[in-house]
Amino acid sequence: MDKPRRIFGRAREWDGLASFATRSIGATQGGASLGVVSGRRRQGKSFLLQALTEAAGGMYFAATEATEAESLRLFTEALARHTREYIEAPFRDWNDAIAHMFRSFSDRPAIVAIDEFPFLSKTSPALPSIIQRELGPGGSGRTSTARLVLCGSAMSVMGSLLAGQAPLRGRASLELVVQPFRHRESAEFWEITDPKLAVLVHAIVGGTPAYRHEFTQGDAPDTIEDFDAWVVRTALNPQTPLFREARYLLAEESAIRDPALYHSVLAAIAGGNNTNGGIASFIGRRSDQITHPLNVLEDCALIAREPDMLRPGRARYRIVEPLITFYEAIMRKRWAELEIHRAEQVWATTRQTFLTQVVGPHFEALCRAFALESGDLLFAEQPSEVGSGTVNDPANRTQIEIDVVALSAPEANSPRRIVSLGEVKWGEVIGHHHLQRLATARDLLRPKGYDTDATVLALYGGAGFTAELTAAAAADDRILLVDLDRLYS
Repeated sequence: MDKPRRIFGRAREWDGLASFATRSIGATQGGASLGVVSGRRRQGKSFLLQALTEAAGGMYFAATEATEAESLRLFTEALARHTREYIEAPFRDWNDAIAHMFRSFSDRPAIVAIDEFPFLSKTSPALPSIIQRELGPGGSGRTSTARLVLCGSAMSVMGSLLAGQAPLRGRASLELVVQPFRHRESAEFWEITDPKLAVLVHAIVGGTPAYRHEFTQGDAPDTIEDFDAWVVRTALNPQTPLFREARYLLAEESAIRDPALYHSVLAAIAGGNNTNGGIASFIGRRSDQITHPLNVLEDCALIAREPDMLRPGRARYRIVEPLITFYEAIMRKRWAELEIHRAEQVWATTRQTFLTQVVGPHFEALCRAFALESGDLLFAEQPSEVGSGTVNDPANRTQIEIDVVALSAPEANSPRRIVSLGEVKWGEVIGHHHLQRLATARDLLRPKGYDTDATVLALYGGAGFTAELTAAAAADDRILLVDLDRLYS
C-alpha cells in the first residue's frame, strides 16, 4: 500500500504497518497476527492507524474511558458496522468478544486496530490474557486472518504488554514505537529554513507533530526576529492548547499519583540537577526516596537515564519531552502571572533562563543525536554509542565535562576506541581553548585503557568559531567543526 500524501514523513512506520497488514498467511504458520504500536502522546499514532485501516479496508476502534459493559457495547457496534453482521446482543464479556472478532475474519488478511488499548485493560485486566489464549493453540485466532493491532500512549502500560512474564510476550510479530520527528524532519515539517530558529522552536515543541497545527493553529515563527512574539502568542498564551499541554502530559499518566512530587523531580532535572543525589537534594528527599518516581517517569517515557560514557555506574537524567522542560524552567514558577495574560513581562525576564537552562542542554542533545545519526559521514567509523561523559583531571583537581562522547563497538581483547570527543556551545563563540580542553581529556583517557589514536575532536557551535580555530581545523582532519548549517544539512 502506498503511503497517503496527507501523511508527512513516517515512511518507515508506514512500511512496517503496511507489511504487517498485508502479510500473507504462510504455508506452515497460519492464523492471526498481533502487532503493538506505542509512543508518547500527540505523535500521530491514531492518524497512522486510521489511514492504514482506511487504505486496507480494515476496522478501527478507538476505546474510551468507560466501564467494561459500555466498552463491550461500543466494540460490538463497531464490529457489526465493519463486518455488516447482525449481532443480536452485546457480548457477555471479552472472552466472547475477542473470540467472535477473530472468527469474523477468515478469508484474507484484515487489519483490526484497537486504539487506546490501556483504557480497556484498565477496566478489564484479563484482556491481554484473553487475547493470548485466542492466539494460542486451540484459540479462535488459529483459523483467523485478522491482523490485530493494539495501540496506546500510556507507555508504562504498553511497555509492559510484551515484557517479562506478560501474557502477550513472544506473541507479537510487529512492535512499533512511533517516535517524535528528528530535528531536521521537524524543521521541514514546521517549514523553517533558518537553522538557528529551528533549534529555538525545537527546544520548546520538540518533534511532536500535533503541536504544529492542532495546538498552535498553524502559527509558526516567520523569522528569527518573530521568535519572541511567537513564544508569547503560543506557548505562553492561556488561550492556546499548548499553554496547558505540559501539565496534561503528566496528569494523563495513570501511574503518576502524586503530581506535586513528580513536578518537583522534573523541575530539578530542568534546573540542571540531573543526578540522583542532585535531584534528591533539590526536592528535600533522600536518594532512596526518589527511586520510585524516577522509575515511573522513565517507564512513562518522560525522562531518560543516560549513563556516563566514561565512568561506569554513573548516570544523569534528561527530560525527553522539550515542552515539559520549557514548562518547568519557565512557566511553572510564573504560572499565576501567565494566567492573567502577562506573557510579555514574564518572557522578558525569563528569556535568558530559556537560553541557558532550556536551549543550551537541548542543543547538546541535538548534537549527540546528530553524531549518532550521521557518524559515518563525520568520522572514520560509525559510533556504536553516543552520550556524554566526565574525565577526572587530577593535575588541576577538577573534572572535564565532555558533551559528546562517541565510542566504537566493544571488541574482545582490545581497548575501546574513542571515535570522537565533542564540546557544544550554543551562545558562545568557540575558540582554541575549547579545543585544548578536549585534547587534555583525550590525553587523560589514553592511560585509562582507551584507544585514542584516531579520536576526532569535534566542536559544535551555535554562535560560530574563531578564525584561529577554523584555520586549525582546515589543517588537521582530526579536528571537526559543526555549525548550525551542517547540523541541519
